[in-house]
Amino acid sequence: MRRAEQPSRRTVLAAAVAAAVTAGAGPAAADPEAPMTTDTADPARAVPARTVDNRAWVSYGDWYGGTAKGTRAVAGTRPGLAIAKPAGTADYRDPHTGTTAAWEYGTWTSPVHRLAVPATEAIVSWNARTPAGTWIQAEIKGTYTDGTSTPWYVMGRWAAGDQDIRRTSVDDQSDDKSTVWTDTLAIDDPSSGLRLASYRLRLTLYRKPGTKATPTVWRLGAMASDVPDRFTVPASAPRLAKELAVPRYSQETHKGQYPEYDNGGEAWCSPTSSQMVIEYWGGRLTDGQLDWVDPAYADPQVCHAARFTYDYQYAGCGNWPFNAAYAATFKDLQGVVTRLGSLSELETLIAAGIPAITSQSFLKEELTGAGYGTAGHLMTVVGFTADGDVIANDPFSASNEAVRRVYRRREWENIWLRTKRYNASGKVVSGTGGVCYLYFPARPSAAQRKALAAVGVRV
Repeated sequence: MRRAEQPSRRTVLAAAVAAAVTAGAGPAAADPEAPMTTDTADPARAVPARTVDNRAWVSYGDWYGGTAKGTRAVAGTRPGLAIAKPAGTADYRDPHTGTTAAWEYGTWTSPVHRLAVPATEAIVSWNARTPAGTWIQAEIKGTYTDGTSTPWYVMGRWAAGDQDIRRTSVDDQSDDKSTVWTDTLAIDDPSSGLRLASYRLRLTLYRKPGTKATPTVWRLGAMASDVPDRFTVPASAPRLAKELAVPRYSQETHKGQYPEYDNGGEAWCSPTSSQMVIEYWGGRLTDGQLDWVDPAYADPQVCHAARFTYDYQYAGCGNWPFNAAYAATFKDLQGVVTRLGSLSELETLIAAGIPAITSQSFLKEELTGAGYGTAGHLMTVVGFTADGDVIANDPFSASNEAVRRVYRRREWENIWLRTKRYNASGKVVSGTGGVCYLYFPARPSAAQRKALAAVGVRV
């Protein structure tokens, strides 16, 4: 997503911190709330305080330990959650098609996760299989440090395909203390000291009535954070020289293609980056999956990634959890959205063979060699030079051959990790504070598992 002319949703979020926001709709499926029970099994509670708190539900024990109504834990090499005997039937009117249909559903609610880092933001992500006739909804309910609670916020209505429903974020959700901005739940006024102290997550799994089809969710989690306001970050010392062989794709070669998906390739930095890393891990699309793409277009898999990450409410392909969920539709892949705290953590991942898709915003003069400025852009970090500079596959390039870039370490580190910056008009706007997508095998190697654990990601 490269939009130098338009404010990103993070910029909008920063500008709206003190603004009043209209309260939004509640969850589609009305289920009685289960009593809160503390999750005492979370190993993150034993580690020193950080600016980021990750929690994921991935094991059979995790799924079995939640509150299920019409769902069941599924054992196996990749444990998950599926519909058992549905809890009921609900109507859903798709706002993007105008179609109303009845769906059987089951729900699962996590135990309470008490945050090691009282947070100003939370991003929910998931990995799931949704065969035809099925879809899922992910929600979060937080408790504030003042003892009050948020409503159940919808963080995504998602299906891998686009024939049953249109995958979508949900706008206009607020309680005058916090607001959902596309894929991010944010405290409206962090300067007040109010924070999220804990949360629980809820999944609703849907299927067409009378069928045996079911979604299967393999991973559900949230990344909560309280990254301090900063225009600059401390410099880190280089410690790794390594480059991963990640395929290179340009978003610019797709300019004008399929404008119904975020105006075409000009804005496809996120799905283009996702497709690079998916193919690095061996993910491939079949000819049958790509037969909808104009055969005159090069790299049709990039067009496919744009279509199947597209958020019909946001009207873009840059929804962070939707990209991670798309990656996990490929065999034996997982995807998460997280924040890293330094280039040293990124070096830990690269050393284990794990590239990262990073989100940053900057003025043209702030990143030597980029040749552009942006209010929000995704690129893929694939390594580091002997001098410690960042090697990135930058999709905003004229051709696939031009995608490989080397950016100065200090410049790149600052534009990625800062939370505040000045835009071209001199106005203070937000930075992403180290947000990235990580895609990795469903069964990572010991070295990969260790690296992921070192940056707070449970596998």
